[in-house]
Parts: sequence; structure tokens; C-alpha cells
Amino acid sequence: MNDMMMLMGWVGLYAPMVLGAIGSALGCAIAGQAAIGAMLDTEGGYGRYIGVSAMPSSMAIYGIVVMFTLTRPMTPEVAPGIFGIGVLSGVALMLTAIYQGQCCASAILAAKAKPEIFGLSVVPAAFVEGFAVFVFIFALVASGGIPEI
Repeated sequence: MNDMMMLMGWVGLYAPMVLGAIGSALGCAIAGQAAIGAMLDTEGGYGRYIGVSAMPSSMAIYGIVVMFTLTRPMTPEVAPGIFGIGVLSGVALMLTAIYQGQCCASAILAAKAKPEIFGLSVVPAAFVEGFAVFVFIFALVASGGIPEI
């Protein structure tokens, strides 16, 4: 039983970083594909398309910070807390990165057709980023409740 608890703890420790990175890669790929398509159809503004397509990468950074925040001596007593916080925050970061990538792709396509709405078209992606920040703060605060034995 203790071995299973320890395994769960180690999975939870690395889950925010791994899942956040997977989501960031998928989100950036989704937005990046839209950026490439937009660059083929326009004569300028390439930098903003590439910049917007990189927005989902922040979830990997949040996941790394959460992982370091959860780092402590692994014992059967702390492993369940690390597992719960790590896996749940990792899944949330992964999903926000993917959905932010979709918002960014939509913003790129909208701005391609109507460049003057570029700033407004990025706002939904910023809202999704806000939810990722909520997850990040939750994980940091909740990890403070796990004792360092």
C-alpha cells in the first residue's frame, strides 16, 4: 500500500509540468497552424500571428512552478495531497492550454480577415489565461497545506 501511495505522490509531483507542457504543445500547434495559414493569405503582420500562437506556452511555465512548489520529501503521508493537487492542476492547465490555442487560432483567422479587430479578437484567449492563473494560484495556496515532513 505504501508503495502505491509513493508512486501516486511521484506522479502527482510531475503531473503539472508534464500535462501543462502537453497542453502547451497542443495549444501552440493549433494556433500555429492558423498562423501559418494566415501568413499564406496576407502580406504582413506575421509577427503578431506568431506571437499570439505562442500564448498557450505559459501553461507549461505554470506547471513547472507548481511542480517545484509541490517538491518536498515524499512520504506516504504527503503523497495523496501531492497527487491530488498535482494531477488536478495538471489536467486543468492542459485543458486551458488547448482551449486557449483554439481561441488564438480563431483570433488569428478573424484578424486575417479584418486586421482592425486584432486586439479585441485576442480577449477570449486572455480570459482563458485568467482561468489558468486561478488554477496556478489554487495549486500554490493548496500546496502550502501539505506538511514538509
